[in-house]
Amino acid sequence: MAKTPVLTPQAEDFPRWYQDLVSKAELAENGPVRGTMVIRPYGYGLWERMQQDMDARIKETGTQNAYFPLLIPQSHLHKEAEHVEGFAPELAVVTHGGGKELEEPAVVRPTSEMIVNEYFAKWVQSYRDLPLLINQWANVVRWELRPRLFLRTTEFLWQEGHTAHATYEEARDFAARVHRHVYADFMENVLAMDVVLGRKTAHERFAGAINTLTLEGMMADGKALQMGTSHELGQNFARAFHTQYLSKEGKQELVWQTSWGSTTRLIGALVMMHGDDNGLRIPPRLAPTQVVVLAIKEGDAVLAKVHEIGDALRAAGIRVHVDDRTDTPFGRRAVDWELKGVPVRVEIGPRDLASGTAMLARRIPGGKEAVAVDRLAALLPAVLEEDQALLLKQARERRESRTADVTTVDEAVEAATAGGWARIPWATLGEAGEAALAEHSVSVRCLVTEDGAVPDADDAAGNVAVVARAY
Repeated sequence: MAKTPVLTPQAEDFPRWYQDLVSKAELAENGPVRGTMVIRPYGYGLWERMQQDMDARIKETGTQNAYFPLLIPQSHLHKEAEHVEGFAPELAVVTHGGGKELEEPAVVRPTSEMIVNEYFAKWVQSYRDLPLLINQWANVVRWELRPRLFLRTTEFLWQEGHTAHATYEEARDFAARVHRHVYADFMENVLAMDVVLGRKTAHERFAGAINTLTLEGMMADGKALQMGTSHELGQNFARAFHTQYLSKEGKQELVWQTSWGSTTRLIGALVMMHGDDNGLRIPPRLAPTQVVVLAIKEGDAVLAKVHEIGDALRAAGIRVHVDDRTDTPFGRRAVDWELKGVPVRVEIGPRDLASGTAMLARRIPGGKEAVAVDRLAALLPAVLEEDQALLLKQARERRESRTADVTTVDEAVEAATAGGWARIPWATLGEAGEAALAEHSVSVRCLVTEDGAVPDADDAAGNVAVVARAY
């Protein structure tokens, strides 16, 4: 009889494969309220690693962390009409507290532009107070109609940055800096994710923004996923909240603002971009555990050796876990670590002990080889870097091979529905073509220049629309 696979194969049912993997790799489970999730320790460990790296990058820009309330007076949302209209279908509203009806309903934050601006208006008085650069790590609530763990949940975790600047140019440049040096650099160099940097169309732009910069990734099934965004807010919120400053010339001026965010959706992206039919494949630079050292069978000598190897690898700067649970069958443990995507397994049994070798199993390229134990500490750092680079290379090759250059809406729809992306001149597509794509559940993910850079304007000559079906 054929062995039953641990996961539903991707080619058979990709959504089921995703659900199987999130569950069996112990990343998350559905919460008690529809659309919520419980992030399990292994999944939260990935988020903690992401937080640590991004937080350091955010702070390098001069941004400081703060915290703003979860509950926002409903009246605040109505101060910026386009913003409230954009979020209205997703709002959760608290009408009672302490057993009584509230005098004014409170909205559970879907994002914090409104509450942040109330305080920015107090904190900014003079040009000397600018730029004001604030970030918060928090949760938000958006009432999702079709929830899916990590990708679209009613409550999710994120960071959201909010900044105020003296000029349009300063705000524009800061939004671009976050887009490139905080998000893109992190996603490519830590998560090993291939991302396309671009500009959202007016239709896809964040509600209340004058420009939205996005990072789009192709998942293993060919669909796109928005991985993070950085918004130029112009003076829309400053005007609504009277956030202004006294300039050097003694004039009252409205500030120019940005906001930007990335979320626990990145964990879902990690699963769908790098995972395979055997489970997760965690990029070594991200992995909480880069190497797991497994004792194949019990025995004092074997157990002593796996701990000795673990200590040597830790001393070499590698994040290591020693699995000495010999009361659990080795095959079951090996499959479990493969499912969890730990980049490297070092397996030691009595025969390995006798030969002075260990079996080295590499999760990302696959395969096993015997390696001298005394070479492991010197060898593994290079192995981990090779595998990090391979993940990015594979993701990039997938996107490039499955992206078609087209000239008509029909061709764009055909490419997207066949499990790929399409590139079409924006001058050819335009807003009418964008609406036509939407009838086939295909959207313009972003606009790029002919050579793949981020355009300076929606209607810049030579803009190309990247279109796809998306999560």
